[in-house]
Amino acid sequence: MDLRKLQRVVVDALEDIKAQDIAVFDTAHISDVFDRVVMATATSNRQTRALAKNVHDKAKEAGFDVLSIEGEDTGEWVLVDLGDVVVHLMQPAIREYYHLEEIWGEKKVRVKLNPHSLSKPQPGIDYFPQNNAYPSLAS
Repeated sequence: MDLRKLQRVVVDALEDIKAQDIAVFDTAHISDVFDRVVMATATSNRQTRALAKNVHDKAKEAGFDVLSIEGEDTGEWVLVDLGDVVVHLMQPAIREYYHLEEIWGEKKVRVKLNPHSLSKPQPGIDYFPQNNAYPSLAS
């Protein structure tokens, strides 16, 4: 299995549905069960479900197995188990309360993200280039 490819599929699927605060953590040194934890914030129950469905669909399209999806009934916190990658989709209050970054966040993986994927810019994140490709609306 190509872990980097699966990681990219997951991040792209999350960005497609406008997930916020996407973070990827290397957990191979902590867990023998999975190698990556991906966390993302959604603004509603509907969005967490849509994110989970999109991750499921895009992973399947790319040839990866989806082992399970948990938490869709309430939509406050949905977990997508892709084997080597576990995806946590949470609403802001849930993410702040459980603060899983304390458990899994020791080794952050640098991934390219669209600027909209973070609610505020963070150091150490690679953004897609911001080259004034769009002409000014004022001119």
